[in-house]
Amino acid sequence: MPALSGLRAFAALNIVFYHYSNPKWFGIFAPIVNNGYTSVSFFLLLSGFVLAYNYSDRAQQGQLSARNFWVARISRLYPVYLVALVISLGMLMDEWHARSHAQFAWGVALTPFLLQGWSPSLSTFWNTPAWTMCTEAFFYLIFPLVILWKRPKKAGALTAILLGLWCLGMVLPSLYMGFHPDGDMHPGRYTDGFWMRALKFSPPPHVPSFLFGIVLADLDALIPRAASRRLLFGVLGIAGIYAVLYFGDKFPFPLMHNGLMMPLYALAVLGLAGHNLIARFFGFFPFVAVGQASYCLYILHFNLWNLIHNSNVLVATGLARFDPWLSYGLLVGAAVLAMVWIERPAQRWIKAALLPR
Repeated sequence: MPALSGLRAFAALNIVFYHYSNPKWFGIFAPIVNNGYTSVSFFLLLSGFVLAYNYSDRAQQGQLSARNFWVARISRLYPVYLVALVISLGMLMDEWHARSHAQFAWGVALTPFLLQGWSPSLSTFWNTPAWTMCTEAFFYLIFPLVILWKRPKKAGALTAILLGLWCLGMVLPSLYMGFHPDGDMHPGRYTDGFWMRALKFSPPPHVPSFLFGIVLADLDALIPRAASRRLLFGVLGIAGIYAVLYFGDKFPFPLMHNGLMMPLYALAVLGLAGHNLIARFFGFFPFVAVGQASYCLYILHFNLWNLIHNSNVLVATGLARFDPWLSYGLLVGAAVLAMVWIERPAQRWIKAALLPR
């Protein structure tokens, strides 16, 4: 679905802009950039949707091999993940000075194996955005079992399950706000207590978003691609996302970070999975190309940015006056090259080596 790749590109770029820009530069889109962290929950939901879209029928027919699935997913995830760790060695040196020797040893042991998210204090160790890869790896681990869950075939029943999963996803954030376990009575994006880190960065709180995506794929299969209501869903979803992000600072941060917008994301996905004007807009080739490289962009952007700016190469070459837009271009270009030269070749090689012929 090219349009979903386009939306994924916007989400990935939004995360980059959120980290490295002044939202005021973006005019009417400033609220979206200012709350760019919410795009992570969209990626986690979309992960469940795409996996179910691709594997659900095979699983129901007993044709899904867990081993083959895990090889296929890790062959895509892991090579670029390792490259990101290599270019993040400067951050590893910073970790050495910032942590106790025991913490550093645990971080070095857990992070290469995609386990760092299970330790809230180490979840952002070495490569900050990589905590999501720990969560994704857990999703991949449970997917072959979860996809066998017998789900209803009626739109009404599926919608009820979606609402239930949305409410389930709000339980832990609501408990956090009710009990204030870190002692912060007004938790926000800069709250860094143990329990906030567990809520934000460990896999279990994000499982409802992943399951939501799986059930959403079932609902999507019941709606014809050319159905006119898909356009309505897409417009309502995207407009609703913008409205929530515009007033995002008025919503509780724990809810915003952990899936408050799941229903709006669902409407946007259903719209973009159809054949309509909004899907054609997001299916524009440059959007799709960046969307296909969105994983590389996400996992590489944090330390590539640091590498570019700590090297002072832009200052030395007189190109700093074009920043940050030049840096954005370099990040996108590096992501596309990583996809073409590392992700896809490595995936083909690993699958050829490990999967039966």
